Amino acid sequence: MKILETERLVLRQFSVEDADFILKLLNEPSFIQNIGDRGVRTLEDARAYIMRVPIASYEKHGFGLYLVVLKESGESIGMCGLIKREELEDVDIGYAFLPKFWSKGYAVETALAVKDYARDVIGLKRLVAITDPENQGSIRVLEKIGLKFEKMIRLSDDDIELKLLAADI
Repeated sequence: MKILETERLVLRQFSVEDADFILKLLNEPSFIQNIGDRGVRTLEDARAYIMRVPIASYEKHGFGLYLVVLKESGESIGMCGLIKREELEDVDIGYAFLPKFWSKGYAVETALAVKDYARDVIGLKRLVAITDPENQGSIRVLEKIGLKFEKMIRLSDDDIELKLLAADI
């Protein structure tokens, strides 16, 4: 189901048919380094991840991570969406793209659309994001969509310290 459309992109809900793409994205070295190893190594793992993460979130919260597709070619290039983590009071925005699609403005384009969706459709008043303080590319995207550094946090005792950026929307 299509959720959003921008000038160049379509964001739609994930389905188990997207397992090939999820397997590829979640095993990118940049994903593992900046977001974490989700332990997805097979197509079956990828299908289970899709059911457990985005689809479960759609059912529980009415939002989640969405597949980002190029309008022109229909190629899947990344994901972007809203995540409700137990460890955070506010909903956060998250995104990940295959490296060959970096530095083309896709992350900013989708994150701006998701931010507007969070405000106008979901009715959120505040949006946060968490990122590794070393991930300068992600920090730039978040600042471009209006989020500002608020504080350093840990999601768990054994996690690294993360930057929390936030904005009233």
